[in-house]
Amino acid sequence: MVRSTRWSSRICSIVLILSLIASQSGYASSVPSVPGKQGTAETPVPQSFDRTNAGAGAGVSINDPDGEPQFGEASVAWSKQGIGNATASVTVKAGEPSAVSDAKQIAPGDYAGKSRVLLWKAAGKGWVEYAVNVPESALYEIRLSYRPLTEGGGSGPILWEVTVDGRRQFAESSSAALYRTWQDVRPILKNGDGDQIRPRSKDVSDWGVRALVDSSGAYSEPLQWYFEKGSHTIRFAGAESVALETILLAPRERIAPYEEVSAAYPAAVPAAPPPTLTLQAEEFDSKNDTAIKLFSDRNPRSVPRAKGRITYNTVGGIRWVEQNQEITWSFEVPADGRYQIGFRALQNTVSQKTSFRTVRLDGKVPFQEFLAYGFPYSASWKGRVLEDSAGKPYSVYLTKGKHTLSLAVTHAPVEPVITELESLTRTLDAIDWDLRSLVGAVVDRNRTWNMDQDFPGLTGKLVQTAERMERLAEQAVRINGNKDSISQGLDTAAKDIRSLMKKPEEIPYNVKEISSMRDKFGTFIETLLKQSLQLDEIYIAPENGTLPAMEASLWNRLWGGLANFYYSFDSRDSITKLDGDKLNIWVQRGRDYVDQLQQLADERFTPDTGIQVKVNLMANPELLLMSNAAGVQPDIALGLTQDLPVDFAIRGSLHNLALFPDFQQFYKGFSPGSWLPLFYNGGYYGVPETQSFQVLFYREDLLKKLGIGIPQTWEDVYDILPTLQQNYMNFYVNPSQFSQFFYQNNVDLYEPDGLKTALDNPEAFRAFKQWTDLFNTYAIEREVPSFYQHFRDGTMPIGISDYNMYVQLAAAAPELNDRWKIAAMPGVRQKDGTILRWAGGGQRTGVIFERSDKKEQAWQFLKWWLSADIQQQYGADLEAVNGVAFRWNTSNVEAFTRLPWKREDAQVILNQWKWYKDIPNVPGGYFMEREANNAWIRTVVGTTNYRASLEQAVRDINRELRRKQEEFGFIDKAGNRLKPLDVPLVDRPWEGIDRYVD
Repeated sequence: MVRSTRWSSRICSIVLILSLIASQSGYASSVPSVPGKQGTAETPVPQSFDRTNAGAGAGVSINDPDGEPQFGEASVAWSKQGIGNATASVTVKAGEPSAVSDAKQIAPGDYAGKSRVLLWKAAGKGWVEYAVNVPESALYEIRLSYRPLTEGGGSGPILWEVTVDGRRQFAESSSAALYRTWQDVRPILKNGDGDQIRPRSKDVSDWGVRALVDSSGAYSEPLQWYFEKGSHTIRFAGAESVALETILLAPRERIAPYEEVSAAYPAAVPAAPPPTLTLQAEEFDSKNDTAIKLFSDRNPRSVPRAKGRITYNTVGGIRWVEQNQEITWSFEVPADGRYQIGFRALQNTVSQKTSFRTVRLDGKVPFQEFLAYGFPYSASWKGRVLEDSAGKPYSVYLTKGKHTLSLAVTHAPVEPVITELESLTRTLDAIDWDLRSLVGAVVDRNRTWNMDQDFPGLTGKLVQTAERMERLAEQAVRINGNKDSISQGLDTAAKDIRSLMKKPEEIPYNVKEISSMRDKFGTFIETLLKQSLQLDEIYIAPENGTLPAMEASLWNRLWGGLANFYYSFDSRDSITKLDGDKLNIWVQRGRDYVDQLQQLADERFTPDTGIQVKVNLMANPELLLMSNAAGVQPDIALGLTQDLPVDFAIRGSLHNLALFPDFQQFYKGFSPGSWLPLFYNGGYYGVPETQSFQVLFYREDLLKKLGIGIPQTWEDVYDILPTLQQNYMNFYVNPSQFSQFFYQNNVDLYEPDGLKTALDNPEAFRAFKQWTDLFNTYAIEREVPSFYQHFRDGTMPIGISDYNMYVQLAAAAPELNDRWKIAAMPGVRQKDGTILRWAGGGQRTGVIFERSDKKEQAWQFLKWWLSADIQQQYGADLEAVNGVAFRWNTSNVEAFTRLPWKREDAQVILNQWKWYKDIPNVPGGYFMEREANNAWIRTVVGTTNYRASLEQAVRDINRELRRKQEEFGFIDKAGNRLKPLDVPLVDRPWEGIDRYVD
């Protein structure tokens, strides 16, 4: 437990009680609003915008009176002020900007058939400004004639921050989006096993005119900006390369309801109805995101049939769930007339949940009902005709000739529910904070509480919160079309609160129940954002025509099940069967990683090089030792922990990669500190694949309440500890992570010749004392079962952790979204004012085996595998299929910058990356970590003096090092050196990363 005196605890409690009494109105009130997520305060809200009254009737609270409004809130405010849509357009020539951030990177020129356009060749974040003169005060969409510059190799959308006269008008203007156009390369190829190879995507973006949209997909229509009559300056800031022809401030096009549109259709009907068109969904014309992928489906009705081999016969599913992802199909109708649209669809990702799509024909939404059309849940493939609530199909009028059909993911219908859930989360968080502040870290069940006296107003707030939950549950049912886990969960939470209200005096005993509700709501938000839909076929049928059978018959299902059972006995993936004609690769990762690598190698590596690859899952690295004894060994192993390459190299099992002529060029692409564990006897026996990192995690919301800043040095950490501990909180440091304390005090763990440890110099003793004093003197917890859980519930709102903590928070703690951040590792300030932030983190590595007869091919594969383009695609594909929990922590820094990390988080990690320095591996080096931790235990858990404890560790480490050095022939029995065992010196931050850091 945290060490604090009784008096300090009592004083703290009195202060907190007085603070609560002085701010009884501080709970979030239930004020309705419109769809939109809570923003951050950077600019004033729109003119005359009143956040306390915005959006009356839609049901969300706005807690921060100074916060930046959402677009939906701003729209309501503009409507109240009588501000309407513009009646005319304003055109600006993009090649004539008023100012740019860098004239060398952003300048007029000719491109792709257009002259005097703006060529924005981004080399980092830049901006461009335009002066416009607006003839009327009104709302405008911003439409651009643009073409992405494909030469730069970018793959993501073009994201811009848009400001008008130096201000953001709403939160979404920080990330307005334009999209690229992609096609899958055809025909689809097959590998040697007869499996289809998932086609790669190629950028076919051309000139086009599109409006800026919300990158989060919260609105089905483009964003709008308010311009008063007169002169204005528009600034676009971003980091993607693009060519711009014109900028158009345009009025929004009205989308009429179906009844009105249908009444205006021509009356003529063809004498004989044309036949129904059947489109194979996987044969789409284009997509706007490379993450949209084809899938192989084994249902007997899916066309073409997958007969025991991977056959890409569907599209979408879990690869078509993200905001604004759009697929476009082209088709040709033989005659003018009214047509209905149907799909053979599967929507079974989240039980009972409806997925929504914006439906466009020839690039436009034909009527309001197609702005967000719902595809209900089904456990199996179903035929879905676009129809109204009464079951009558919608008809669209098509002229003879070519047309396009597009479906785009939209979150617009569920955004009101998401917004209210976020508001409820903030309300519960405020209640939870006040209860914990007064009750303390340990609930005293012997104390009797008087709620009206001890917590005035709390019971009323809880009743209001329960009522809001019940109303939101009803709203969720209306939007979804039926009950699902979200609406049922809201009802359950409301009942739990009402159950608490039966005995109000026991509410302080049940603080964790309120925390649990808050956590559950975060999960609800993540569920609502999953908009999955998988398609096999699309049907364009005459209004009164017939559609084909869209589901498998009973006989087909029975026969298909038997056939699939027979195909399941294929043993192609057996690890005991090495293919002499292929490069054999064993991977110590999960099945998802292995399958993704095999697909990527088939898609990109084999077609480019002609080298066939066989990737197998290796459940345990011990298989490498056993297989070697059995004469079965792969060419390459991937995913090995960083201690294994040197372990195998000592025994002569691995090939020295430094012998390849281009190794030095390859070496420069990675952090020098990442190579330390892979160096042995003058060579490098592995390559860094993935790297973890150590950074400072902190709860921004809680530190603001405590008035605590972000510590830059360990001295700063000491300064904030009293405030944390007086509030029943603490700072987290993993006691088993020790190298940073030595590295930051300019102490290497081994002497330069690698024969002895360097932990016996004065700086090392000072570093060891700093490490142990954190627990002995400053009362940091010695044993913490789960920093993640303590961070989540607020009892440890700040601490040092790694990549695993990052993805765990991002994937499993959605209720903390936008409430936690990361910062650089605390360090040791030097006399010149610089701060040393050295830290390791751990890596996964790849190796080539000495017995391989394909070493050159293996090296070619490793270079391909660790290239920026391949690492980026692999990481993007993994995350698109499996979610943020599979965020790929590549060791390739350029690929890292292209993956979907939050920009501010990426900058923190990149800045810390330059200080990456892991522990070298030498014969007997396993004793280093063991004895360092034994020394910590003797000093922190026991009573041994820190100096005596470290001296004992030094003796034990040196004894084991000498024993192993003698065993492997580095010294003789007398201790004389027989051959070198030098350890590379890394004593300055990595300069190669500087060009990626803002």
